[in-house]
Amino acid sequence: MLRIFLVAVESPTFREAANRLGTSPQKVTRAIKELERAFAEPLFHRSTRQAHVTAFGSEIAQQARHTLNQFDQLFIAHAQPQSKGIAGRVGITAPHAIGKLYLAGFLKYLMQQNPGLRIELTLDDELTDAVASRIDIGIRVGAVRDRRYIARSVSQVPLKIVAAPALIASTGTPATLDDLKDLPLSTLIDRNNGRPWPWFFAQSQTYLPPSPAFSCDDPETELEFVLAGLAFAQMPDYLAEPWLSDGRLVEVLADIAPPTIDLMLYRTQSGPVPPRVRLVYDHLFKCLSQPRLFPGRS
Repeated sequence: MLRIFLVAVESPTFREAANRLGTSPQKVTRAIKELERAFAEPLFHRSTRQAHVTAFGSEIAQQARHTLNQFDQLFIAHAQPQSKGIAGRVGITAPHAIGKLYLAGFLKYLMQQNPGLRIELTLDDELTDAVASRIDIGIRVGAVRDRRYIARSVSQVPLKIVAAPALIASTGTPATLDDLKDLPLSTLIDRNNGRPWPWFFAQSQTYLPPSPAFSCDDPETELEFVLAGLAFAQMPDYLAEPWLSDGRLVEVLADIAPPTIDLMLYRTQSGPVPPRVRLVYDHLFKCLSQPRLFPGRS
């Protein structure tokens, strides 16, 4: 209404003001009447042909120009010039292994092109409380059922049981679940409760090594022990694949492997998505969808 009022002040008639605004004279008249009702003062002296601003209206027009200019400057100050790229903080959470192995490579180009972009990364293998941790974007292996988040499946992650060739040569290749009890096995510890994760197999079968040869709470450390030939382990394909490809690891019991797990990308759904969050979200979606990194994608 203030913008309509200012155009009306600068126009000889309300009809001319309407023409300049691309609207109807009735809309201009309604806006002026609403403002006069709000201020409880007339803003214009009207005749059949002309409308002249009152002294009070002239004073209000001067204040309105200043107020609207400040209002416009608020948005101009926070606009992102294309030459400087998008700036601001983006909080990301990801599983430890994905964060360490991939995110620096994924985000390098984006941060170089947008030097004002600030990434705050939290590594957590469980679903992170986005509000408490100031998280904008999350990556998770497994379903995201919390309705506070908008989640998309970007890939499929196979779980594989692997071991070093030297260890397999000395113990033999397991053919059934029963064969595992006589082998040196590794378990990954859940950081949240201190308990070991079971191994998963087809038809919803699970196996929890009763006396593991090695246990730890870090997937990459577990991988180092497996590469050293000290234990068999079940791990996600994205962690094992580089070593399977070069022959330093061998997959066993592939015929009873469990179904693949969704790799999810999620964000909070409250309010509009800022451009900086949308930029990083879309970029991560593209990166995580690459079949060469996550070959289990269906």
